[in-house]
Amino acid sequence: MTTTRGLRLGTTTDTLGRRIGRTALGGMLVFAGSSHLTWSRQEFLAQVPTWVPLDADLVVLGSGVVEIALGSALVLAPRYRVPVGLATGAFFVAIFPGNISQLVTHTSAFGLDSDQARVARLFFQPLLVGWALWSTGAWQAWRTRERPARVPAT
Repeated sequence: MTTTRGLRLGTTTDTLGRRIGRTALGGMLVFAGSSHLTWSRQEFLAQVPTWVPLDADLVVLGSGVVEIALGSALVLAPRYRVPVGLATGAFFVAIFPGNISQLVTHTSAFGLDSDQARVARLFFQPLLVGWALWSTGAWQAWRTRERPARVPAT
């Protein structure tokens, strides 16, 4: 049984496939986070929506640090894989507006230079969420969590 802030999640089975998936996702996140801080910083700056009330450079640097931390935790903290998986999935959801903004504003970055390519990118984001939840066992833990007893209607 895994507990995350009072939420009692079910048990998970950590298979070889999940470990490989978690390691690959972790490596990709560390790589992407490093690129936020260095060689692709300008392209990431172009993706920050104008309505975000923070300095775009701060957003890019912050998201890069978060990606490095999540990627490292996926690989180096298997004991905490379920909460890290939930956090990683939530992170992928949180950055989705940037992908939508890239489509709406027709911003070219990372080879996405057409609306068709930008729309295709939107469909990739749910796969990342699913990958994070599957590879960490977070989805399985959520499905097998303890549920409060239902009180019959009177």
